[in-house]
Amino acid sequence: MNIFITATDTDAGKTYVARGIVTELLKRGKKTGYFKPLQSGIIENVLSDADNVKEGASSIPANHSALLSNNSFLTLKNSYITNTPCTPSISAKIDGIEISLNKIENDYKELEKKCDIVVTEGSGGLFVPVNDNSLVSDIIKKLNLSVIVVARPNLGTINHTLLTLSALQSLDVKILGVVISNYPENTNDPAITTAPELIEKFGKVKILDIIKQNQNNFKKIADEICP
Repeated sequence: MNIFITATDTDAGKTYVARGIVTELLKRGKKTGYFKPLQSGIIENVLSDADNVKEGASSIPANHSALLSNNSFLTLKNSYITNTPCTPSISAKIDGIEISLNKIENDYKELEKKCDIVVTEGSGGLFVPVNDNSLVSDIIKKLNLSVIVVARPNLGTINHTLLTLSALQSLDVKILGVVISNYPENTNDPAITTAPELIEKFGKVKILDIIKQNQNNFKKIADEICP
């Protein structure tokens, strides 16, 4: 199953989750594509999202090294890379670039041909402007992908997550489930500990996993994608 990873907001943990999923799929011998259509912002001494995912793959233990001996097992792709770290539509305008959803679709289809599974990562949340006429949600619809929503764990996440789920449901997009990222160890904060159950109840979705801080085990999520 090919998937699209979105989030309730910027810095909710999309890339960390994407990196973990891609690494786990590679361990299972899957030719895996990582597609980040819009990379907005080149920051000195900070890895791009694609490089971050590649770094995760390089950490695969030696007993899995044969999987990576052939570069075709991991393919990374961006449609557009722009310089300014801000909304893709604005970043592209600053660079004099016009973002085309047709190009994004064509790039995705080319990657799909090479891979068993493609993991596509969005930019920010659902309603981030891509160009003058389109949002990230339009990319999801155009590629016809099932979605994983990454949510932060702390106060406010219930509302933000339910709003995101409601928007996806109104767009008739298939929701694979929610991943709560960067969950603190040994917390007793009721805003955090009760959020997963309430999101699952009112959002009518499955919590695929609760990712603790620095967690490297993404088997539960990979099982949903690749049973």
